[in-house]
Amino acid sequence: MDRATTAPVGHRQFCQSNEWACRGSTSQPAIVKLTEARWQELIAINAEVNNRIRPVTDIELFGREEYWTYPVDGAGDCEEYVLEKQRVLIAAGWPKSALLITVAKDIKNAGHAVLTVRTDQGDMILDNQVTAVLPWYATPYRYIKRQSPHAPAKWTGISDTRVTTVSSVGN
Repeated sequence: MDRATTAPVGHRQFCQSNEWACRGSTSQPAIVKLTEARWQELIAINAEVNNRIRPVTDIELFGREEYWTYPVDGAGDCEEYVLEKQRVLIAAGWPKSALLITVAKDIKNAGHAVLTVRTDQGDMILDNQVTAVLPWYATPYRYIKRQSPHAPAKWTGISDTRVTTVSSVGN
């Protein structure tokens, strides 16, 4: 999990436009104690952001295939949802090093971004496609890479070798 990899192109562009959001580092990344209050806050913020943002592709909104930014006029694709959830959680006092943007392949094998929240109960996923907050292993995704918990502008690769499809063989 700790092998360095390149940041997504959209995240590099985002960091150029929002340097303050990509600064900082820590030798001791946070793992949040997931109390009942924190759990309810995660669920509420995930739902509030999912309800507030209207799903629109980058092509429709920005005329480009890939563009990461905070929601524009209440609209965006998965990256805008993730960036907004991260921003709202940080404003609510959650440590930045526990809120990691994560890139995965979704059930259609398309690129998808979610927010990983590192807790003492395991990594939880905040998503705009699956509305429930779930442990990472209970989602339908194959994880590729995520922000480093040590520095928000750096990324680490994920070796997700789980079998994600189930099939049966008839006689």
